[in-house]
Amino acid sequence: MARSQTTKKLTRIQRQRTDIILEAALDVFSDFGFRGSTIDMIAKRAKLSKPNILYYFDNKEAIHVTVLAKLLETWLAPLHAINEDNDPIDEICKYIEQKLNMARDFPRESKLFANEILQGAPHVLPELQGALKDLVAQKVKIIEAWSKDGKIAQVDPHHLFFSIWATTQHYADFDIQVRSVLDDNTKDPFDTAGPFLKTMFSTMLTP
Repeated sequence: MARSQTTKKLTRIQRQRTDIILEAALDVFSDFGFRGSTIDMIAKRAKLSKPNILYYFDNKEAIHVTVLAKLLETWLAPLHAINEDNDPIDEICKYIEQKLNMARDFPRESKLFANEILQGAPHVLPELQGALKDLVAQKVKIIEAWSKDGKIAQVDPHHLFFSIWATTQHYADFDIQVRSVLDDNTKDPFDTAGPFLKTMFSTMLTP
């Protein structure tokens, strides 16, 4: 358990120290995975002593869980933002753009999440089966209503989301492969990925 979470009010220095620890942990976990990471590695990256780390967090798992919780909060924000009252294809394209921007801006978080899933999601499975599943179910109903009203083509909402997640996060999780395959690997693949993905999904969704 994170000791900092049991404190009603953290001082400014305590908040700063916690942020430093979590930032260092994100680096270490995204590079080495949960199993390959140690408190010592996090302490070294944070430029703090091991006892200092353990003052704020009980163990490595507590740090990992906290990092993942912050990640999920960020990751789910664009999904929350899908608005049923707006143009369906515009909303879905905006969601694609936001997910792609997150892959570009938060590559460490994307790789950390991918590693967690590949390990069987031991630290986030309750959230996946709870908060994420419930949120997706809400948005599935919106997609189904749009299809029923003829605003978009008939599509399986779950697989639509899976496809968006897969195609956008690919650019973070497989960055080296993407840049190696491109003819000009000096260009940012995100610059052309956005227009391509929007065209592909909007074409599929147009009635």
